[in-house]
Amino acid sequence: MLFWTLEILAVVAIIFVCTKIKFVFEPLFTFVSVVFVPFVIAGFLFYMLNPLVTRLSKLRYKKFGLNRSFASLFVVLILVLIILGGIGLLIPTIINEFTSLVKALPDTANQINKIISKLSESKLFKQVDFSTYLDKVDSKIGTYAETFLTGLSKSLGTIISTITSVTVVAITVPVMLFYMLKDGQKLVPSIQKITPGKRSDEVSGLLTKMSATLSSYISGQVIECLFVAVFTTIGYLIIGQPLAVVLGIIAGMANIIPYVGPYIGITPALIVSLTMAQDKIIWVIIIVLIVQQVDGNIIYPNIIGKSLNIHPLTIIVLLLAAGNIAGIAGMILCIPFYAVVRTIVVYFWDIYQLDKQD
Repeated sequence: MLFWTLEILAVVAIIFVCTKIKFVFEPLFTFVSVVFVPFVIAGFLFYMLNPLVTRLSKLRYKKFGLNRSFASLFVVLILVLIILGGIGLLIPTIINEFTSLVKALPDTANQINKIISKLSESKLFKQVDFSTYLDKVDSKIGTYAETFLTGLSKSLGTIISTITSVTVVAITVPVMLFYMLKDGQKLVPSIQKITPGKRSDEVSGLLTKMSATLSSYISGQVIECLFVAVFTTIGYLIIGQPLAVVLGIIAGMANIIPYVGPYIGITPALIVSLTMAQDKIIWVIIIVLIVQQVDGNIIYPNIIGKSLNIHPLTIIVLLLAAGNIAGIAGMILCIPFYAVVRTIVVYFWDIYQLDKQD
């Protein structure tokens, strides 16, 4: 007990000292926060594109072939061209959809006024003095507008900073991705060289399993999100839903969050329907239900469920905890992080059991 008491006191003392000299770690935290986002995006793309680079580097035609460096550069360039082409195709559509939304706002406001007028004439609301409340709202509109403009002027610096950060990430990610694809296969041998001889194979096996887990999850998530985005957009276009392309893309991106994602994805569609096309609300719900049923019963179980084998209750608990700790980013990253940690624990437990039998 004396030993463990001293150990616990030592740990507490170290934590206390670290809190008092946190200024020493601030440059490290700043560096990590700056590098974290492009590193995660590049890592995400690496696990998607690494199998393609591996196959391209193995292709041979007589004496000609691509080495891994040229294959990596070729894949990164093709990816950049696809993204730029997609943005070029989507931007006019998105601008047209938002233009139609802005044009429809006056009609929407008139409809809301008519609804309020009808409600005020009904017996249920006749005793309520709506004029008093409307006068109060009118008197507050100027104040709200002034506050909004003041906040907008103050946030211009934040907007410029955000645009700068996005630009830096957009430039950094392709460079990081190229070097990851080019030298990624050298990571395991390099780690094996610095590990003790008899643990070298164990480290190699663990890293291979971790890589396979992440690769399966990321590839599956990409397929699932693309499926939801494409078929939700098609469904919205069929029923004539305003902002169909934008809302379909939002639904696909939101689907990266298990269980909670579909509710996040349908919320903007319902808001747009309520303001612009009330007759489309039921159809929006039907389309989302159909797409999510196909995704939940066919796509997710066969692509992601088999590779991770995580119980739904575990996923819900992880989402709740990660959402409170780190928001949307935590909800997105908690599942792959848990899968990797579980792979490590299970691997070492199996090794322990084998050593125990020997």
